[in-house]
Amino acid sequence: MTALRAPFTTLALRQVAFCLAGVVSAVAILAVPAIVPAAGTLILWASGAMSKQPAPAVAPLFLVLFPLTIALLVLLAVPAGRAMGALHLRLADRLLDEHVDAPQPRPRWRAVGYCLLKVPLAIPEGYGAFCYVFGLVNLSYPVWWPLFRNHPPGTTLGPVWALTPFGTIGTRTFAGTFLIAAAGLAMLLVAPWLMRAGTTMDLAAMRRLLGRRRLAERVRELQVSRARAIDDAAAMMRRLERDLHDGAQIRLATLAMNLGMATEKLGADGPPPDLAQARELVALAHRGAKDALADLRDLVRGIHPPVLDNGLGDALATLASSSAIPVAVTVELPDRPAPAIETIAYFCASELLANAAKHSRATRIGLGVVRSGESLKVTVEDDGAGGANPAGPGLSGLAGRIAVVDGRMRVHSPAGGPTRVEIELPTHV
Repeated sequence: MTALRAPFTTLALRQVAFCLAGVVSAVAILAVPAIVPAAGTLILWASGAMSKQPAPAVAPLFLVLFPLTIALLVLLAVPAGRAMGALHLRLADRLLDEHVDAPQPRPRWRAVGYCLLKVPLAIPEGYGAFCYVFGLVNLSYPVWWPLFRNHPPGTTLGPVWALTPFGTIGTRTFAGTFLIAAAGLAMLLVAPWLMRAGTTMDLAAMRRLLGRRRLAERVRELQVSRARAIDDAAAMMRRLERDLHDGAQIRLATLAMNLGMATEKLGADGPPPDLAQARELVALAHRGAKDALADLRDLVRGIHPPVLDNGLGDALATLASSSAIPVAVTVELPDRPAPAIETIAYFCASELLANAAKHSRATRIGLGVVRSGESLKVTVEDDGAGGANPAGPGLSGLAGRIAVVDGRMRVHSPAGGPTRVEIELPTHV
């Protein structure tokens, strides 16, 4: 059943688009060496330089044109390779849901190597796309045949041809269309596997030639992550100190002062000189004690929410219940990730829900957490106005914090919405 459903999934359509883009890129790469000298020849012909010169005098023009063509190709190779590499990285991200981080600085001749390798890679991709597209076309022959081949009896008709990987198949009868349809069904069933093979090789080439793979880059990433972790820890300590100093500490000091004044009003012995004022001071001290407890509870919740002790699912359900916008929560966790990852996922969801409630003008929000292998994916999607900026202070700060544990964030928020933010975290640190 999986093989029968594979050609009709969204992933299959995305693979077709990616494979067709690969074929177009390969054709463009092969055409460039021919287009440049042809354009130069056309310019010379249009200017009359070739028509006004005798044949022996034209040869030096080609001797000048050829090295200029080579120099131009070399000059344009790096920027063109970078542009094509960046385009295919975006296509892989959007169509195949495969994110490949490009190194900094961007690769130079490695991008050119990927473009050259794109030519042989386009063969399996093009073959798979051919089987998919013409498989659908061949499968439709019995449907349209009665509509367009309904001529009177005795009419001699030419054969209708269909393209298959084994050549063309022709038929003059309605019964023959079922043979074409059978070939189309076979092509359609095998197409996803062919496209998957082509895209797998393409993605492997991307990761090796366009992705981050050198040890020095990995060390640099770890250094940046360590610096971010230190900065986050220092910022949290400063926030806790400020909140304790400005909140709980002042309230506790006021509590102690009110209790001291109440003690003075009650007196050391004998009847209290001012019982009403003492009661008022005790009431103020009681209210201050409750406020101090609330401040301390908020501080503790900011460090580690107690509801996480029951698991990430219960914590997110509690978080969603307090949202101003209705939130649909979906959690698929066969087992619990590491406590640090649970905490990061919780605070990421909390910040994304707060951002959606504050900026999106949405009417509903979807919050999903799914574990797949060794990764945990947190997804927040709303039907709001869109236009979220990944480079803004909120989302960029969130991306920096999850990068400490090698997490990744993807933001898709076109103008007009919807907005979808995906955060991928490892299950262990």
